[in-house]
Amino acid sequence: MYGLLVYFTVRLLHDTDINQRFWERDWYINAIEMACSIFVGYIGIALFEGLFRYYDKRWPVQLCYQGVVRELLILVGANLVLVNVIFVPMDMALHQPDWKAWWIPWADVADINMIPTLYAIVYYGIARSSTWLRAYVDNKVQLEKVTNEHLETELKFLKAQYHPHFLFNALNTIYFQMDEDTAGAKRSIEKFSELLRYQLYDQQQQVPVMQEIEYLQSFIELQKIRSTDKLKLKVDFDKQLNGQLVYPLLFLPLVENAFKFVGGEYQMLIEAKVEGNKIEFKIENSIPPLLIKTETKAGGIGLENLKRRLDLLYPGKHSLKLNKENNNFTAELEVEYER
Repeated sequence: MYGLLVYFTVRLLHDTDINQRFWERDWYINAIEMACSIFVGYIGIALFEGLFRYYDKRWPVQLCYQGVVRELLILVGANLVLVNVIFVPMDMALHQPDWKAWWIPWADVADINMIPTLYAIVYYGIARSSTWLRAYVDNKVQLEKVTNEHLETELKFLKAQYHPHFLFNALNTIYFQMDEDTAGAKRSIEKFSELLRYQLYDQQQQVPVMQEIEYLQSFIELQKIRSTDKLKLKVDFDKQLNGQLVYPLLFLPLVENAFKFVGGEYQMLIEAKVEGNKIEFKIENSIPPLLIKTETKAGGIGLENLKRRLDLLYPGKHSLKLNKENNNFTAELEVEYER
């Protein structure tokens, strides 16, 4: 089929150009030409398939323009050698008055080279399309795998940075309790162990927001122990917060930052609620006069890490607003949750 398609295309163009009728030619000439074309078709297909095996063995299948061009150049070159070895001597023997003549019309040369080349390129595109599609999919999968591994490593690193600061504060609190309130120190250790258990075992996947709320409540209780008696704390968690899924430790940096910088009138508000398909978390705390008078960058490494985690975990599905005004610092976080 491939050989006959090449042959009849050559005949159509050539006969149209010289105003010749195919069926008026000597039958043996047509028979020999078709036989040679079928022979070229079989040899050509076998050659192409052999080249495809050679490509796959010699070069890894990777979708790139250089690879396609390299394969095409080799295939076209091999095809040109084949058609010139078969068709040129055939044309010279059948159509030249003197079979020893070394020349044939340039029109015949163009037809013999151009048409089989075009069909070879079309065949290459059809035959190799599945290979290049598979390479494209493999490249995408590999790229996605590398990207996911990179993001997972970065997320683990960002989460791990919360631990040293938290551990230092908690252990420091328990240390000072040991001398004055042994029973309180034991309760702090219990709270501390609950927090560590949550951080160690519940970080890899999304968790019900209620678990995050319980974690925050334990963290707040532990922080209240080491806070001044001046602290006026109000905590309000919406009762509708229950089974909504969120990534863990998203709210911790905001609470930790508030306890770290609270001062002045020592007022703090922590609240969370559900609005539509979003969870809104807000924390507001008064700040010391020293921070009011100086221009400081909102937050520290904890908030910077939180911003990066939000970009990775909730791309286009979150909002974080930090604002320092007068004697208050306010942080508002919104994330779209999954049911």
